[in-house]
Amino acid sequence: MQTEDARYLKRKVKGGNIDVHPTEKALVVQYEVEATILGETGDTMLGERKECQKIIRLKSLNANTDIASLARKVVEECKLIHVSKLGEVEQLLYYLQNRRHTPSSREKKEKKPSKPKDPPSFEGMEIDEVANINDIDDYVELLYEDIPEKVRGSALILQLARNPDNLEELLQNETALGALARVLREDWKQSVELATTIIYVFFCFSSFSQFHGLITHYKIGALCMNIIDHELKRYDLWQDELLKKKKACEEGSDNQNLKKEYEKAYKKYQGLVIKQEQLLRVALYLLLNLAEDTRTELKMRNKNIVHMLVKTLERENFELLILVTSFLKKLSIFMENKNDMAEMDIIEKLAKLVPCDHEDLLNITLRLLLNLSFDTGLRNKMVQVGLLPKLTTLIGNENHKQIAMCILYHISMDDRFKSMFAYTDCIPQLMKMLFECAEERMEAELISFCINLAANKRNAQLVCEGNGLKMLMKRALKLKDPLLMKMIRNISQHDGPTKNLFIDYVGDLAAQIGQDEEEEFVIECLGTLANLTISDLDWELVLKEYNLVPYLKDRLKPGSAEDDLILEVVIMIGTVSMDDSCAAMLAKSGIIPALIELLNAQQEDDEFVCQIVYVFYQMVFHQATRDVIIKETQAPAYLIDLMHDKNAEIRKVCDNTLDIIAEYDEEWAKKIQSEKFRWHNSQWLEMVENRQMDEAEPFMYGDDGIEPFIHEGDILERPDLFYSADGIIPSDGAISPEFFNDFHVQNGDMVGQHPFTSSMGVDGFGQASNVPGRPATAYGYRPDEQFYYGYGSR
Repeated sequence: MQTEDARYLKRKVKGGNIDVHPTEKALVVQYEVEATILGETGDTMLGERKECQKIIRLKSLNANTDIASLARKVVEECKLIHVSKLGEVEQLLYYLQNRRHTPSSREKKEKKPSKPKDPPSFEGMEIDEVANINDIDDYVELLYEDIPEKVRGSALILQLARNPDNLEELLQNETALGALARVLREDWKQSVELATTIIYVFFCFSSFSQFHGLITHYKIGALCMNIIDHELKRYDLWQDELLKKKKACEEGSDNQNLKKEYEKAYKKYQGLVIKQEQLLRVALYLLLNLAEDTRTELKMRNKNIVHMLVKTLERENFELLILVTSFLKKLSIFMENKNDMAEMDIIEKLAKLVPCDHEDLLNITLRLLLNLSFDTGLRNKMVQVGLLPKLTTLIGNENHKQIAMCILYHISMDDRFKSMFAYTDCIPQLMKMLFECAEERMEAELISFCINLAANKRNAQLVCEGNGLKMLMKRALKLKDPLLMKMIRNISQHDGPTKNLFIDYVGDLAAQIGQDEEEEFVIECLGTLANLTISDLDWELVLKEYNLVPYLKDRLKPGSAEDDLILEVVIMIGTVSMDDSCAAMLAKSGIIPALIELLNAQQEDDEFVCQIVYVFYQMVFHQATRDVIIKETQAPAYLIDLMHDKNAEIRKVCDNTLDIIAEYDEEWAKKIQSEKFRWHNSQWLEMVENRQMDEAEPFMYGDDGIEPFIHEGDILERPDLFYSADGIIPSDGAISPEFFNDFHVQNGDMVGQHPFTSSMGVDGFGQASNVPGRPATAYGYRPDEQFYYGYGSR
């Protein structure tokens, strides 16, 4: 198209949707611009459409704003919004007025200290003369004069170096850089100002990665390490001298000369510390920049940088502390550095900085503590130095909430410290945050922290205070949130009044168990129900009302679902089997053979084996199910095989179950007694057999061999070889396995009619025998669990 052919330009604007800005208090107006070029005859020669948007920022909008008036003003002033959309604008403004303010990513970025501030001007830099890049040779000449001229020359070069545009040209001037490096190496002890100024010049280069090779070439990093080490030692000497003068002043309080001398020394000390901290700040910042390269960082560690940094935490200069803490945070991601920090008692020093008035320093300190909190020993130290209540108060601070919560989450992983949260205002704050979350999944840190805390009984009681449990249950069931339900499940495991609160929600939980629900959510609902070992609960009614028996039986088939879900089904069956009628209902439905089939399929998984055996343990208590297990299944045979399992928990449940079976069935009783008798003596018998085979070894019992005792017959028929005990086994060995009817060994503990009856009436779980206990599981454990030992553990 020839440009002279185009005569007219037609522009058309069409309004579109109006919406609220996702983060700011603003309206977003969508519109479309259509531009058309017309020829002389009015024909369209070229046309183009473009979608645009206009943002109307409402800075004056607050809780007291008159929405109707503001809406009219917006419509009047914005030609893109038609008058007919006044009502829609009012609705959007009302939404913005009531929306909780969430800081934009830009605001968040501003709050997060990306890096420490550049060092400020200091004495030695402040000269009246303005440097010129053309006079660089004159400034270099000054570096060959006395100290005052050297300070002046280096300050002028620093003026040039602070402008990044001059760095390339300075880089080409090897004479100037070589002279600076030489003066620093030779004269740094003579003048703090001179050392600070020259290091600052090289710091300007260190801000750009491409110049790091230059600093390495002149070995400025190693020199800075030596300077820092020397200055820290000088600081210790100053403090010792000042302390001596202070003591002398206090002892001779009437002596005015001593008092004046101390005041003079203190002022001098303050001046020296200010200059020294300027030097330390510049030198450490240069090293921090160089530490971008991990190989350089390793060299610094070998020169004890961690020790120097932790020692510097004793200072009071906020800017220096921010720099030191940032450096330590960077170093803390390596285990070796973290261990060095632990040896230097870094937690005690950091605890003094929490809380503090300087927001940036507090933020970077918390981030360092978060890195260190991955170490168990350092978490212990945090609790010992009293950081727990300090961190709890920071949960209410929007700027530090997330980091503080992450540290507290790590602390809450240790069972020893869970109970300590009950003595802070942590739990009320967390509950408030949970209920203030919008209709979506909450932050992972928040819910994970709550799950950990709910595993403690006192914490669980605090959570349930008022309508706490009701609100949690309502939200969990509405959102189908598995993590929130996991928290509820942890609460349900505690005995006492807390567990009884769940009676009102059994129906709601049972209704969630079905094919259509998300598997993770069903697992938590099943786990919660399985924890409800409440005597007043009518499990038979629950199973019938919600038709749970077919679901439970179907899920017992190996491979029918994920192992976690199948395991929860087994645990659930163990809980409901405590009820006589429920156990009978389950037995009639054919669940026992299904459990044996599952036991065969999962025999390598100790968790499955333990929980299935526990179901048998519950069922042998009831007459109806006991007969089914003993006479119609091979469950006792499996239990005998598992008597000597390497897992102590499985051995314990097996022993208890077999004891009950032996009491009601004579045939199985003999098999069980014989097996226990053999196992009890197996180690000694194995030793005897080994002695028989090892003929080359000298005899244990003098000159007579052991062969005459074991040549003939089954070794179990030689009772004279058994150990004897006064009053228990006669010396003539006239004893048989039937002896164990009245006196037997259970998991290494003697149980029966003997003088030591203190353990009578107690089952293998350390509980009264008429109150069966749930075996410990991988999911959780009973805090009152005792240690049990069995011969099978050898």
